[in-house]
Amino acid sequence: MHDEPNTTGTNERLFARRIGGVVLGFAVFMVALVGMLFNIQIIEGKGYQNKAAKQYERVVSSRASRGDILDRHGRMLAESIESVSFYADPRVVRRTPLFDEKGRPSINPRTRKQRTFDNSSHIASLCARHLGGSRQSYLNELRRKRGMAVLGRKIPIAKAMALMDEKIPGFWFDREHQRYYLNVAAQLIGVTNSRSHGQSGLELQLEGDLRGRDGTTVYQRTATGEKYPAPDARQHAALKGNTVELTIDGDIQSVVEDELAKIVTKYNAVAATGIVMEVKTGEILAMANSPTFNLNNRSTWTAEKARNRSVADSFEPGSTFKIVMAAAATDELGRKAEDRVFAHNGVMPVYNRYIRDHEPYGDISFQEAIMYSSNIVAAETAMAVGGEKFYEYVRRFGFGSKTGVGLIGELPGMVKPLKDWSGTTLPWMGYGYEVMTTPLQILQAYAAVANGGEMMRPMIVRRVREPDGRVVRENSPEVVRRVISGRSADYLSREYFRAVVDSGTAVSAAIKGISVAGKTGTAQRAKDGNYRTRVYVSSFVGYFPVEDPRYAIIVLVEDPKPAYYASTVAAPSFSSIASRMIACSGELQKNLSMHSAEQEALRSITTVAVPELAGLRVDEAKRLLRWLGLRMEISGERKGFVAAQNVAPGSRVEKKRTITVTVAETNMERR
Repeated sequence: MHDEPNTTGTNERLFARRIGGVVLGFAVFMVALVGMLFNIQIIEGKGYQNKAAKQYERVVSSRASRGDILDRHGRMLAESIESVSFYADPRVVRRTPLFDEKGRPSINPRTRKQRTFDNSSHIASLCARHLGGSRQSYLNELRRKRGMAVLGRKIPIAKAMALMDEKIPGFWFDREHQRYYLNVAAQLIGVTNSRSHGQSGLELQLEGDLRGRDGTTVYQRTATGEKYPAPDARQHAALKGNTVELTIDGDIQSVVEDELAKIVTKYNAVAATGIVMEVKTGEILAMANSPTFNLNNRSTWTAEKARNRSVADSFEPGSTFKIVMAAAATDELGRKAEDRVFAHNGVMPVYNRYIRDHEPYGDISFQEAIMYSSNIVAAETAMAVGGEKFYEYVRRFGFGSKTGVGLIGELPGMVKPLKDWSGTTLPWMGYGYEVMTTPLQILQAYAAVANGGEMMRPMIVRRVREPDGRVVRENSPEVVRRVISGRSADYLSREYFRAVVDSGTAVSAAIKGISVAGKTGTAQRAKDGNYRTRVYVSSFVGYFPVEDPRYAIIVLVEDPKPAYYASTVAAPSFSSIASRMIACSGELQKNLSMHSAEQEALRSITTVAVPELAGLRVDEAKRLLRWLGLRMEISGERKGFVAAQNVAPGSRVEKKRTITVTVAETNMERR
């Protein structure tokens, strides 16, 4: 008898194995699924989120408005005004979604997709009509296959208003800030580049203060391509840069620039430099160079015109350097104005070389030697003082070191160390050769004598303020050191430098009704390493009034022709600058306790040129007109931007004339 096979048990085990396999497979699947989700959500989650965000989000940066630069009276020297740039996304523009009359997507029944149309032609026509240029050029830009189409950069608001109201998917505008300058002190203030970053001058030096902080706005996109600020994203508003207040006086700066331009033209000079300083504080009221360039027209910029020669050029000063010799002689030799000296009848040999005077002076007083600028007496006096002592006075007056004004590109000049002196160094240095100085160094030295022997640090920046008015930092007058005693300083002013203007080489520097002290300098400049080519630097530096000095001025002219003596070229320019700046400045008249007859002549100039106002904000336009002595009347909206003016730009009108402007209000939100 045979047992039957146990088929039931076998089937159950087979079923159990199958169920186990299914469960195991499902478990493996679940583990893989969880792992994949973990990878997507955790490991690569950030990357996928960014990819998704790019489909419907766009982060737009809003550039901060650059801070203002003001003169000492709060008048605008540099500011940022708003302009508009237009852009388009060609992919969106060429596939603009269509909607029916009820605002519902228009569906193609065959493809079941939303209908689209190419909006390029319409946008190109709008741009050509409102911005100018050819329609075809805009079409070419809109047909690019990659990137963003740039349809207009830095368009004045008045010109851009009509386009700003257009609502076209894929077409938008951004506000930008364009730098606008009063157009004085070009080399000092400097310029910005296309990204509104400082490129030269104070714009570069104070970049951290002026730049501000850019803002960011996160936009989301609707199905039609419209943008709107993302409600759950953190938005950052742009923060305007700090305001910088300078010591510069805009009126005086304009006077100096005008006089330098005249002298360059009159004497066919290569260049000219002028600086005005307050003696008691070291504040710079003007720092000018000619030739210059138009700050609002970058095509006029060249590296040569943009150089601030006041601090970035050094030269052999010639007779203006005799201040060192006169101070050392007074203190170290006890030399007096009436002491008799011998000028060797105009020629003196030194180490097989010759020092010559422009006149054959013989036995003269020391005062006359300075009045008539005797190089021979200056050389002999320097040798009598001695090398070590003379070098000490040279350094004490600040030569060979930067002035401390802190401007970009300032040179320290050049003073040879004592160990490098040759036999001719000391006598030649006595009358301003074998030493290199900047115009500002010479002015600082004379201002120290005018200030009773105390040297002040030159100052350009008075204070820096945040947009809310809080002062970030403020500079105060700073005494660098005492150069000579007050008694010696007074003696130099009274006995020597006043005599130079009253009866010496600088009678043409006199100012009617005001006592002036100063010194001429006519130095031959080395060219190609030698002095055979006759190239001269003509300069005059002086201060006034002698009884209580308040202001010091230097005028330096490079390679004037055919005349080159400082008494003919630089000294008269000093007189003109001083007279005009007194005439135009109530502050100077008050400080000098005087009334200038030239003030009346200045007031007789009653017409001014009307500026271009279109595109400026109402407050900007009003401030500009007030600067010119004009009034403003508003037609239309009280707030917004100037769209038109009743007097054409450039027209000359009487001061106090009322200019009527039409103002339009527009939505300046980004789209």
